[in-house]
Amino acid sequence: MTTLKTRLQDDLTAAIKARDELRSSTLRLTLTAIQKEEVAGESARALSDAEVEKIVAREAKKRREAADAFAKGGRAEQAERERAEGEVLAEYLPKQLTDEELDALVAEAVAEAKAAGAEGPKAMGAVMKIVNPKVAGRAEGGRVAAAVKKRLAG
Repeated sequence: MTTLKTRLQDDLTAAIKARDELRSSTLRLTLTAIQKEEVAGESARALSDAEVEKIVAREAKKRREAADAFAKGGRAEQAERERAEGEVLAEYLPKQLTDEELDALVAEAVAEAKAAGAEGPKAMGAVMKIVNPKVAGRAEGGRVAAAVKKRLAG
C-alpha cells in the first residue's frame, strides 16, 4: 500500500475518533475514489503515490468547481463547505507554485523550445511538453497554459 493512501486512512481514523465530520466525510469520499480507481480495468491493482496524488488533486479540483457553482447559485453555505473540503485535501498535495516560480519555469521552457526551433504561438505544444513534467502536480493545467500563452505572446 502506498504511503499517501496509508496516511489518508490513518487521518480518517483520527478524524472519526475526534468526531470531525467534515474531515472524515472528505477523506472517506477521497479513499472511495482511490479504491474505485484501484479496481477499475481488467484487474485490481495497487496505485503508486503519484497516482493517489493525482486522484486527491482531482477531488480537490472538484471541490473548487463545486464551490464556484454554489457561490454563483447563491448557496453560500454549500460553497463554504466545498471550500473547507478543498482545504482538507490541499494538505495532502504538494505546495502549489507561486506565479513568479511558474513564470520562471515557463521562461526556461520557452527558451528551450526556441533553441529547438519552435517560435511564436505555434510553439505552444512544444513548450507545454517541456514545462508540464517540471510542474507536475504543483500547478493546474489552465494556469500553466495561460502563463505559456502570455510568455509566447509577449
